[in-house]
Amino acid sequence: MDETTSSYRADALIATDIDAYLLRHQHKSLLRFITCGSVDDGKSTLIGRLLYDSKMIFEDQLAALEADSKRVGTQGQNIDFALLVDGLAAEREQGITIDVAYRFFATEARKFIVADTPGHEQYTRNMITGASTADLAVILVDARKGILTQTRRHSYLAQLIGIKSFVLAVNKMDLIGYDQVRYAAIVADYQQFAASIGITAFTPIPISGFVGDNITTLSANTGWYDGKPLITHLETVEISARAGSGQGFNLPVQWVNRPNLDFRGFSGLITDGSIKPGDEIRVLPSGRLAAVARIVTLDGDLPEAVAGQSVTLTLDREIDCSRGDVITAADAPAQIADQFEAMLVWMADEPLLPGRPYWLQLGTQSVTVIIQPPKYQVNVNTLEHVAVKTLELNAIGVVTLTTDRPIVFAPYDVSRALGGFILIDKITNATIGAGMLHFALRRSQNVHWQALDISRETHAALKNQAPAVLWFTGLSGAGKSTIANVVEKKLVRMNRHTFLLDGDNVRHGLNKDLGFTEADRIENIRRVGEVAKLMTDAGLIVITAFISPFRAERKMVRDMMKEGEFIEVFIDTSLKAAEARDVKGLYKKARAGQLKNFTGIDSPYEPPEHPEIHIDTTQLTPDEAAEIIIARLIP
Repeated sequence: MDETTSSYRADALIATDIDAYLLRHQHKSLLRFITCGSVDDGKSTLIGRLLYDSKMIFEDQLAALEADSKRVGTQGQNIDFALLVDGLAAEREQGITIDVAYRFFATEARKFIVADTPGHEQYTRNMITGASTADLAVILVDARKGILTQTRRHSYLAQLIGIKSFVLAVNKMDLIGYDQVRYAAIVADYQQFAASIGITAFTPIPISGFVGDNITTLSANTGWYDGKPLITHLETVEISARAGSGQGFNLPVQWVNRPNLDFRGFSGLITDGSIKPGDEIRVLPSGRLAAVARIVTLDGDLPEAVAGQSVTLTLDREIDCSRGDVITAADAPAQIADQFEAMLVWMADEPLLPGRPYWLQLGTQSVTVIIQPPKYQVNVNTLEHVAVKTLELNAIGVVTLTTDRPIVFAPYDVSRALGGFILIDKITNATIGAGMLHFALRRSQNVHWQALDISRETHAALKNQAPAVLWFTGLSGAGKSTIANVVEKKLVRMNRHTFLLDGDNVRHGLNKDLGFTEADRIENIRRVGEVAKLMTDAGLIVITAFISPFRAERKMVRDMMKEGEFIEVFIDTSLKAAEARDVKGLYKKARAGQLKNFTGIDSPYEPPEHPEIHIDTTQLTPDEAAEIIIARLIP
């Protein structure tokens, strides 16, 4: 059956029995694929050609094309196709496909969703977004340029994220005179690279997206090519299970559905496996057991539900379960841990800062995570493991990370849903990284919290006080240590139990191994925060005097403490006033270039936005400032 006959029969069926046509269309298989590669390799042109030549462009698009053709007085396929390609190009210029542009089209054999992703290096994050749901990757290569760094990066990421089917589309063959030798050299070059990253098979096709060679029909210009045209390959390629398709049943709970007292269900998307009423389940991390009573949907109860379906489960007994928990098979539960090795793709313009707390989002779970300096970075050209201290934009590396509490997970090659995560900046809420969990570290399974009989409340009661942390922050020379010292003396006279942690003193012992780079400053504050937390557990009032220049680290320490125990005291002095004091001569050294990474000179200070106490030392004496602070601490 040729394309014209096929299209005619489809049109006839639409005209005579629309319900039959829709039913037939509904049951076609769906292939999700991504087009990727370097800049100007012809991704948008290829998609335009697929949409046009498939004869399944949306009716409003066709109508617009026909109207434009009539308006300008032109006819023919080339004009219509040019208009479509120009439209796609215009969208890219407007920034739409700087994110990810998804297109739907269909043939008589299959339905398709194609993700058009940008080739620019700075938008690699959006290529990952498109690849995350794709079954197949079409890697485009400009026949004139061959395999480029971005070709390798996109191939590596697509393989890393679990795609198993690849097409190497060598595009713009018309611009090299359909040179078979050049084509064969490109295929051989890619084959060598593909094998090195674990791509065991791919389908090479010589094409011209603009002219239409080997897109929907075989081209006479490449008589030496004996394979299928691209659309035929897309129609017939087997949709194989992706890496991380899951083994057991997993349902991350999105919300608890309780419209009335007689109904309590747990709603979410099944990410792995299947479930039936009567099956035993385990709720993680609590480990509580129950059996499924009903599988509820808007269309009625189901006898079985499988991965990809959104359902509400009711259980045969009342158990504690909330958003962020994961319902798993009782006999094959997911794992729980708080320390991992992971592959990380860094997506932010600012480099990774080891030790800085970020949000880690995995399914419906959201936790604070701290990342250690990378074990290594992968050079996407040579696959060499490179020693680095951080990860820059688009870098791919292996890291160790620690979450602030145990999370439910599975290795990415077992479950993409429970093994794939994103990182979010706590200050800007921007997505800054994406990763794949490899495994939990053994120490996370072997080190357990030891329950103690004497509680922090008991320690505080013995001292007849409420524990707290007075966190002094401000520029060097602002007066933090001076005021903190006065505050402690006044508190001691009031029979309060205190301890003063001063920035310089701590660097003589606990933090003597740290310098003043951004990463070292972050680690300095993290350690001090952990010490301050232990001291509040002992019932003490802790006073700290640190520049602590970054909001993210001050928030990290705040999050360590009980609600209301962290009191941020901004010792506010202008840079000019602090530099005029310069008691330790540090500003003079910094101005002379003898002291690098000095706050206020060549390293930034981020003032608190909403401190509990704001002290202007140009208006108050140390005694006056201390009285204000103590009045806030002890009303």
